[in-house]
Amino acid sequence: MSGLEIILLLVALALGAAVWWFRDQLVREQLRQAHDLAEVGARREAELAAQAERTAALFDRMVEGIVVVGADGRIRIANRAAGALFGFAPPAVGRTVLEATRHHEVATLVARLEREPAVLSHELRLEGVAETRYLQVNALALRTPAGAADGAVLVFHDLTRLRQLEAVRQEFVANVSHELRTPLSLIKSAAETLIDGGKNDPAVTARFLELIDKHANRLTLLIDDLLLLARLDSGRIELKLRPVPLAAAAQEAIDDAALIAQTRRVTIENRVAPEVAAHADPERLRQVLANLIDNAIKYGREGGRVIVGGRALEGARVELTVRDDGPGIPAEARTRIFERFYRVDKARSREQGGTGLGLAIVKNVVQAHGGDVRVESAPDKGTEFFITLPAARA
Repeated sequence: MSGLEIILLLVALALGAAVWWFRDQLVREQLRQAHDLAEVGARREAELAAQAERTAALFDRMVEGIVVVGADGRIRIANRAAGALFGFAPPAVGRTVLEATRHHEVATLVARLEREPAVLSHELRLEGVAETRYLQVNALALRTPAGAADGAVLVFHDLTRLRQLEAVRQEFVANVSHELRTPLSLIKSAAETLIDGGKNDPAVTARFLELIDKHANRLTLLIDDLLLLARLDSGRIELKLRPVPLAAAAQEAIDDAALIAQTRRVTIENRVAPEVAAHADPERLRQVLANLIDNAIKYGREGGRVIVGGRALEGARVELTVRDDGPGIPAEARTRIFERFYRVDKARSREQGGTGLGLAIVKNVVQAHGGDVRVESAPDKGTEFFITLPAARA
């Protein structure tokens, strides 16, 4: 082989090596780019999965029920609140709205969105075994860029509590109006009698002035009780907390009730343990005991017995009880006994002259102290109220 041939061979080998090196670098670069693309794709996929998970978690945390329906009329997304409102489980996805909610009016709303862009502030009434629920629905039609129907989004807001509060407000206003109207009518009638000439008869004047005074006092008590409840509701009442010996507090309330007890020939016993003390506002505690003892005397057995008890409980708590031996409270009334103006026997309650707010005040005052109140009763076996309060601090 000549020198020229050797040189040409070396050049060819060098060129081949260079081509191989460049090809290897190109392959490596392609592999690196493919690896980077795979990493980017994996990261993007992980980000999308995490975003979908966050969105699903956000939907599930929402108070409003959310249902997203596809163009085929089947559910794509339904959050936990929607499931709770209509009683369906998470597998609602893939079912029709009617199958999931079992409510024709909801299915009708979805059908309306094929013709209308939105349905706003529509109210649904769901009849249930335990209670009737009220929902407000806002629904929006989904469209493709071409304008074709692509499903719908429905948002359900539970109005049940709002409706219940509105019913309570209306009942409260009606009760207050009634309680105010009765004494005002009597006062007005007595005043008109005196103006029309009754004042010329001393006996008539005295009788009607007593009537006016009695019902003016009744109005004053009612207004005072209403103002106290308003302050308790708003949290504006200031409790002057200090150690209160319960035996002494009970005896003070018993002494205050002596006159009415004597009228009905009722004996009141103080069985509160002398060492028991509560961390309480003494004036408010006296008000609680006065209301409970007054109720026990009025609605217990005439010539009967009222027992006030008290003991220490575990967990730095104390318990006060007031028990009578009257006819008891019917089972259906026990759950409502602490409602404002609720009366088990309306005719007898008004005859006794109460405002109908005593037990509501008891409950609110006790709860303001961080305590609890409950009642136990049985027909012809009397009624016992239990109050739990924080014990006096050492």
